[in-house]
Amino acid sequence: MPQNNIPKLKSELGLFTTIAIVIGAVIGSGIFMKPSLMASQVGSAEILILIWIVAGVITLFGALTNAEVAGLFSETGGQYIYFEKMYGEFIAFLYGWAIFIVIQTGSIASISYVFSEYFQYFFRLPRLSAGLENSFIVHIPFIGNILPLENIGVKAITVGLIFLLTIVNYFGVKFGGGIASFFTSAKVLILLFFVAIAFAFVGGNASNFTGHLSDKFSNFNGNPSIFFGVVAALSGAFWAYDGWNNVTYLAGEIKSPQKNIPLGLLIGTSIVIIIYVLVNIAYIYVLPLDEIAKSELVASDVAQKILGNLGGGFVAAAVLVSTFGTSNGTIMASSRVYHAMANRGMFFKPIGKTSPKYFTPANALFLQAFWSSLLVISGTFDTLTDMLIFVSWIFYGLGAVGVFVLRKKMPDNPRSYKVWGYPIIPTIFVLFALFFVIFTLYNDINGYLHGRYRIINSGLGLLLTFSGIPFYLIFKKIYRKKEVPDEC
Repeated sequence: MPQNNIPKLKSELGLFTTIAIVIGAVIGSGIFMKPSLMASQVGSAEILILIWIVAGVITLFGALTNAEVAGLFSETGGQYIYFEKMYGEFIAFLYGWAIFIVIQTGSIASISYVFSEYFQYFFRLPRLSAGLENSFIVHIPFIGNILPLENIGVKAITVGLIFLLTIVNYFGVKFGGGIASFFTSAKVLILLFFVAIAFAFVGGNASNFTGHLSDKFSNFNGNPSIFFGVVAALSGAFWAYDGWNNVTYLAGEIKSPQKNIPLGLLIGTSIVIIIYVLVNIAYIYVLPLDEIAKSELVASDVAQKILGNLGGGFVAAAVLVSTFGTSNGTIMASSRVYHAMANRGMFFKPIGKTSPKYFTPANALFLQAFWSSLLVISGTFDTLTDMLIFVSWIFYGLGAVGVFVLRKKMPDNPRSYKVWGYPIIPTIFVLFALFFVIFTLYNDINGYLHGRYRIINSGLGLLLTFSGIPFYLIFKKIYRKKEVPDEC
């Protein structure tokens, strides 16, 4: 527990920055990379656009549901605090542990790695010879062999970026929030410019939006069903929409959080949906769906067709701006979870300390940077993050169920915002989360039994989450105190 003389985090972020954090945490590399695979899975332009809309609406339902809870509690830590209020400290700890062990640190690692890969478009990074890259091999059970020296130049840039942004956020939440606002504004303007030049392109064809469903459905992973293609494409869209709840982690540093967080979630998520749909319409207007489905980098191919040789550089710059801003926002927000856990005696005690000069969770920031960098060097971050997507949706569903729990536990507590359409909106989100979790588990087990997967990804995700139980028992025994501070 923090002592009275330890400084607390300062509330310095306004509504504009709150909205920018929501948008910045969501728009990363997904909109540049996922549409081509999704197009091959659904085989229809109309269905592709519909999937982006449906995924966006479901995400908005989750954001609206989460906003009601955010209007009840203003402590830094967001979803971790909410779970503690809903279900007690054990479920809250498992959530926080999953956030630390891979969900957010894995996201930081993977998004920053994408930045470094596109950095090579302008500055080619040296590579070790194949012999040297393969000279150091580490075997991880259930994961496989990893090569720490593989792509060491890209990994070095990635680690450097993580620590650079960690230092930026160490120097004050207002400074970090300013960086988030700038890069979010830049990425939104770049994407809108991209949409504008696509619609102005004389070679575009509106007939690309109509046509029959592709025969690819009959060959989709051996499943002769449109249903499986749509669900797989939805998974890609949800990955691109992920990160919308990161802003809640900063509740204690946002001015009037009961008002600004719900507004930020509503406005920010709505803007993301509009941008994603417009960008995908632009893709389809410029390229036929079959070409989109075959494209490895659809944004680059579209830009190349519109701008010629300048197209590749334009998209590379767009990805750099987008991933830089997303990494910054994720680093800033996620560190507050571990800080809140430590202040409640449920994590390493020094992580709860606040910088006396800059009023930021310094130790939490640098612990996060260290662990994210280890994931970068190991090269396992994408694998681990994919496995924990399953666990993320379990917690998304639990968070939405928590609205019903809190209305029963705290019926008289003032709510600055109540979810629209209660109980229908949260019920739809809960049912979808349940469906998504069950389908993912079924698909993983089925893939494992038929030899498509070497391991059951969702099972390993649960195993990683439950690996925190020994730490929970240790923290509860050593650090846990009777008093819990009112504010972290």
